[in-house]
Amino acid sequence: MLRTIIWFIFFGLVLPLTLPFLPGAKRRTHAARYVYTQKVAHAWANSLLRLAGVKVRMTGQENIPADQPVVFIANHQGNFDVPILLGKIDKPKAFISKIEVNKIPIVNVWMNLMGCVMIDRKDRRQSLKAIRAGIETIKDGQSMIIFPEGTRSKGGPVAEFKAGSFTLATSSGALVVPIAISGSYRVMEETGRIRPATVDVTILKPIDPKSLSQKELVVLVEQQIKEIVEGV
Repeated sequence: MLRTIIWFIFFGLVLPLTLPFLPGAKRRTHAARYVYTQKVAHAWANSLLRLAGVKVRMTGQENIPADQPVVFIANHQGNFDVPILLGKIDKPKAFISKIEVNKIPIVNVWMNLMGCVMIDRKDRRQSLKAIRAGIETIKDGQSMIIFPEGTRSKGGPVAEFKAGSFTLATSSGALVVPIAISGSYRVMEETGRIRPATVDVTILKPIDPKSLSQKELVVLVEQQIKEIVEGV
């Protein structure tokens, strides 16, 4: 419990420390801004992982294309998936996130600068508008991370992937890079408090969305991730 209390205190205190870096991010545009925000997010995320005692075992990093934006598609086991991917994938990237996150001070500013897509699940028109903005962000050179389950599995079976979340890939033409996350729920969701854990992150080979229908793409990515996470 003490670790959990200290972690949340640190989380609240470290955010204001990023404020001096905001002007540097705001005066940059497109690719330069994405590289800059990635450096800040990388340092921030890794500090949270160290304090929580999270060890990440990465495999398949050679599968990440270095010269183009991609759409990372990952299963979602717990809240620590976000800092894990921010801190351990060394490539500028943003997220699709629920719009409620936009209410967190400072975090919301950085997410907007990164090009994160804020989705209001209750407002279809807003969601479609946000997706279109995300497509343009990818075309500008920023990679995107999607959790197509729509919610955390918390250690349960990988939930069915929502086909609509793949629109960013099929409409932008960016390569899809599947990511299998195993064990992140043990950090927080398993006991309700933060505790040390080892998380395995497997990055699979990129897939060209142009070679498949959207339905075929969803089935293929879901199956590849399930084979690793569930051994099916």
